[in-house]
Amino acid sequence: MKKIRTHAAGIDIGAKKVYVSIEDLPVKSFDTFTQDLEALGVYLVAHGIETVAMEATGVYWVILYDILVSQGLDVWLVDGAGTKQVPGRKTDVKDCQWIQQLHSYGLLNKCFVPDIRVQELRAYQRLREDHIRSGAMHIGHMQKALILMNIRLKEVISQIHGTSGMRIVRAILSGERNAEKLALLCDQRILKTKKEWVIRSLKGHYSEAALFELGQAVACYDFYGEQIAMCDIKLEEVLKKMDLDGTPKPRSKGTRKAIRHNRPDIENMGGHLLGIFEGKDATVLPGITDYNWMQLLSEVGTDLGKWKSEKHFTSWLGLAPKQHNSGKMKRNYKPKGAPRAGLIFKQAAVGLLNSKHIALGAFGRKIRAKKGGLVAIKAVARKLAELYWKLFVKGLEYVENGIQKYQEKMLLNKQRAVTRMAQELGLGITPLKIQSAD
Repeated sequence: MKKIRTHAAGIDIGAKKVYVSIEDLPVKSFDTFTQDLEALGVYLVAHGIETVAMEATGVYWVILYDILVSQGLDVWLVDGAGTKQVPGRKTDVKDCQWIQQLHSYGLLNKCFVPDIRVQELRAYQRLREDHIRSGAMHIGHMQKALILMNIRLKEVISQIHGTSGMRIVRAILSGERNAEKLALLCDQRILKTKKEWVIRSLKGHYSEAALFELGQAVACYDFYGEQIAMCDIKLEEVLKKMDLDGTPKPRSKGTRKAIRHNRPDIENMGGHLLGIFEGKDATVLPGITDYNWMQLLSEVGTDLGKWKSEKHFTSWLGLAPKQHNSGKMKRNYKPKGAPRAGLIFKQAAVGLLNSKHIALGAFGRKIRAKKGGLVAIKAVARKLAELYWKLFVKGLEYVENGIQKYQEKMLLNKQRAVTRMAQELGLGITPLKIQSAD
């Protein structure tokens, strides 16, 4: 094999030490303090290194990556799956030498690293998602405390953390015990159909310990709500910075898709996204709202041309078949993780499976009937990801034709298949004439 990179180095990153391998030189180690990482960059430049490969290890690579890029080096962040160690005892010294050797022969693939604005947006968005999950844990604590007092509110209304439920919970913590007065705090739409059930559910058996537990859960839930609101402020600031012309495109009221859960408090979020993507609107695709569009922006950035084709894109998302699949054979394989962007498409696909008007929903239900729900969700998510890539790379203009058009297309495909089979067998096809009952 011929070396294609003669001035290449390999780096193995650890929590305390960073090991650097340059061809024909002994491996050198550096501490992970900032001044030592800067000295590492100077060391590489002094030895004429032009490109560096290092394995993505947790978040340890982030600062070193920025420092080396600032030194003018071509930095390759590579997946650990592509740098599997050769047989033998594994050491940090061998790792960095192996990475350098693979990189010099061009046997490593470069990981996707978004630009600085997208990284900032990603940090706030992922932090927001963590707060949502933590807040949801305390919703469970509230439900447990209410059940300990035999207050069965969650069996009557859909969400105790909704507006009506939280009014009642806060009134209980303020000392109100009258079930009829508590029930009046519900929304009129609930009282119109469930007033008697709400009153019956609120006649509880109160205890000091359960009330204390309820108060703690509400305080924690409120705390995470405040953190989410602060993340929304930072997200809005980043979106404004990313909107290149500084003037988000206006949107008329009611033209954007509704966001049902965890909607960020960001003014004109859809307008900012339209400005960032120069007028291309991802919400024309089924299942995509302004919220999960912003999530996708934080994960894959604005330049989807970095993936050569929609197949490369879906493979990177973890939505394509893996190498352990071979025809009908499926070897035992447990994936080590799923890219967050792929999970966003899967979440959108779940809602589409129940859609009665969207063609992708009919496609997903067809797959679900044959191979189960999980396979169907992944298949629909892959279709959706392909449409997303084509929209921003090929300029696809998506038009939803509905289930009827999809069924007509499937029927046409069946007719073509039958015609082709008949021709192969030397048979003819005669249309069936259905006679009326008269």
